[in-house]
Amino acid sequence: MGLNIYLNFNGTTEAAMNFYKDAIEGATIENMIRFGDHEGMPMAEGQKEKIMHAAMKIHGQTVMFSDGGEQHKITMGDNFSMSMDYNNETDIEREFNNISAGGTVTMPLQDTFWGAKFGMCVDKFGLPWMFNHDKPKA
Repeated sequence: MGLNIYLNFNGTTEAAMNFYKDAIEGATIENMIRFGDHEGMPMAEGQKEKIMHAAMKIHGQTVMFSDGGEQHKITMGDNFSMSMDYNNETDIEREFNNISAGGTVTMPLQDTFWGAKFGMCVDKFGLPWMFNHDKPKA
């Protein structure tokens, strides 16, 4: 059993997945199914190349993706955050910088009172992210 996050976009799923694949070391796109891959499914011509369902592995976890479709418009970023945990400061700094590029840093990476390095941003696609590295206890 595991926890999967399903992310919906307004037609930018493929671009978002390619961005995350390049920004996060080891992330891989596992599958990508377009609406047009299924004959007989009624849709507008412009919808055929949009993503009906896709999945990628990020830090060993499966994250699923989809474009919203014509009748399901998405409101981005107000009901969740992607939360990433790291084993070292090099990785958290690299991926925080990669994901925040073109977006907005809402809390710079910093040492916290709970003994972690932590930061938050909203990426260029409107998704909020939290980055955490629990420092070794002395």
